Amino acid sequence: MIEISKAEFEVLEALWQNHPASASEIIARLNEAKTWHDKTVKTLLNRMVKKGAISFEKQQRHYLYSPLLERETYTYKEGSSLIERFFGGKIAPLVAGFAKTEKLSKGDIDDLKKVIAQWEQDNG
Repeated sequence: MIEISKAEFEVLEALWQNHPASASEIIARLNEAKTWHDKTVKTLLNRMVKKGAISFEKQQRHYLYSPLLERETYTYKEGSSLIERFFGGKIAPLVAGFAKTEKLSKGDIDDLKKVIAQWEQDNG
């Protein structure tokens, strides 16, 4: 699996919103939340091209970037990796930890119940 830093992930999120996209379009999306320097974003884009996380196509004087990683696939693998490393592959301790620290909202609980009900319907 490709290692993606937090900053690279933020750039990738901006790219997942709409692609292909030029560096200036990506920078504009990122700057909606916080200030990013052009040079920093371009460095991150180049780094992710080298890692194989994104690709680019040159159109006239611009490079258009596209993700090579699908958001859903990447977040699933990252989530699975986190659960494996910290919780021995078990999800219950993760959810219990959030419940004990009151980080789960009523909406979160309702969503979890729906997921469990769907799983039981599909597998029961």
